Amino acid sequence: MLLQLYNTLTRQKEPFVPATPGYVGMYVCGPTVYGDPHLGHARGPVVFDVLRRWLLHQGLQVRYVRNITDVGHLTDDADEGEDKIQKRAKLERLEPMEVAEKYTWAYFDAMDDLNVLRPSISPRAAGHIPEQIELTQALIEKGHAYEKNGSVYFRVSSWPEYGKLSGRNFEEQEAGARVAVREEKEDPRDFALWKAADPEHIMRWNSPWGQGFPGWHIECSAMSLKYLGEGFDIHGGGIDLQFPHHECEIAQAEAAGHAFARYWVHHNHVLLNGEKMAKSTGNLVILRDLLNQNEPMVVRFYLLQSHYRSVLDFTSAGLEAARNGYLRLLGAYREVRRQLHAAKPGKHAALEKALDTLEADFSQALNDDLNTPQAIAAFFVFLPALNKALADKAGKDSLERAEKVFAELGEGVLGLFPARVLEARLGGALLDGLIQLLLDLRERARQEKNFALSDWIRHRLSELGVVVEDTKEGPKWRVEV
Repeated sequence: MLLQLYNTLTRQKEPFVPATPGYVGMYVCGPTVYGDPHLGHARGPVVFDVLRRWLLHQGLQVRYVRNITDVGHLTDDADEGEDKIQKRAKLERLEPMEVAEKYTWAYFDAMDDLNVLRPSISPRAAGHIPEQIELTQALIEKGHAYEKNGSVYFRVSSWPEYGKLSGRNFEEQEAGARVAVREEKEDPRDFALWKAADPEHIMRWNSPWGQGFPGWHIECSAMSLKYLGEGFDIHGGGIDLQFPHHECEIAQAEAAGHAFARYWVHHNHVLLNGEKMAKSTGNLVILRDLLNQNEPMVVRFYLLQSHYRSVLDFTSAGLEAARNGYLRLLGAYREVRRQLHAAKPGKHAALEKALDTLEADFSQALNDDLNTPQAIAAFFVFLPALNKALADKAGKDSLERAEKVFAELGEGVLGLFPARVLEARLGGALLDGLIQLLLDLRERARQEKNFALSDWIRHRLSELGVVVEDTKEGPKWRVEV
C-alpha cells in the first residue's frame, strides 16, 4: 500500500508519489523566534518528524527544510503593527538578533529533547533578503504587485486562483484582512511583500524601493523554492497558517511563474482550556517547563496518540495516561533486551506470528494518512503475545527480531526510544545484576520475616526511581520515567 496523505489543496487523501523517484523535498514552516516555545509549537515538528522518518524507512532520500522567521512577521498578520522580534527586543532591552538567537536555540534545544531530527537545512529569513527582493521584483514586472510609498503589495485581484487552498471566497478573504483598507493599498486583501521602515525601525535593509524589511509571507516562498526547487513535494504547517500565510505563499510563487508545492499537509491545534495555545493570549503551556517536569519521550508519546488532523486538548490526566502507556512499551522493550543476554538459539512460533501482525498493522496505519494512534495501538495489541513469549523464555532468534522491530519502528519511525533513554532507563548487565541482587536480598529478608529490611530496600530502590512490583511469578522491577 502506498502512503496516502490528506492534501489540503484537493481536500482528499491522495497516494503520495514523489516528483522525482527516490527523492522527497519537504518544507515545513518553523517558528517565529520571539519567545519561549509552547506545547503547541511541538506538535508540528513531532508530526513531520514521523513523516520524514517513515519516508526514510521506506528507502527514500529526504531533504527536509524548516525555516526560522527572524524578521518580517508583524504583530498583526494583516501587515500592521510592530515586528514581533523587534517588539520583544524593546521589552528585553536586547538587539533584535540577540532575541532571535536566544529563542532559536531555545527552540532547537526543545526539539532535541523531543528527539526531533534536525532539518537538512534551517534557513533564516534575515539571511535570504536578496531572494525575497528578487521574487518581489518579478511580481512587480508581471503586474501582480505594486509599490506605494516604499512598500510593495501583492495585487490579489490579479490572481484569480487566490483562495484555492483555503476555499475562501472574496467576502471571506476581505473579512480575513481584519483591518480597514490602508490608503496605500488598492484592495483590503492585498498583502505586503516589502514594508518601508519607519525611522525607529531597527531591522532594515536596502532595496529598490528604499530601506525596509520583507513581509512575512514572502520568506517561505523564496526559501522553499531556493532549496527544494520547482514543484517540490510536501509543504507542511499548522492549520492556522492555511490562511493567510500559505494562501499567500502559493499566490506569490505561482504568480511569479514557479510551480509550487504539490501536497499541502496541515496539523490541527493543541488546545488548553478549550482554546488554542498562543503567545499572544497567554493561554499556553511553556514547552521547557513541561519537558523539565516530565521525560520528554512521554510528551512526544502524548502528541502522537492523537491523529495530526484532530484537535488535541491538553490535560494533566491525558499526560499521565500517556506516561503509563509509554512505561509499558519501554518496559517491554527493556525486558526483550534483558532476556537476549541469556537466550538460547531458536524461534517462538506465536511471537513470530505476532511480529508479522505488528509490522503489517503498523505499516497500514502510517500509510493511512500517518495514523500514529493506530500505529501505537498496534504495539499495545502486540504486548500480550510478547509478554507470553517472554514468560516462555522465547528463543534468541525471535527475541532479536522483536528487538529489531522496537528499534526500527518504535524508535526509527516513531522516535520514542532514543539511545539516551535506553542507556539511562535500560542500563546493562551490570545494572540489571545489581538490582536483581538487591531484590534477592529483599526476598531473603521477607522469608526471614525481616519486613523492616525488606521494606527499606524497596523504599530505597523507589527513591532511586526503581519501582518494584510483587507478582505471582516473583518480584518484577522497572525504572520510572
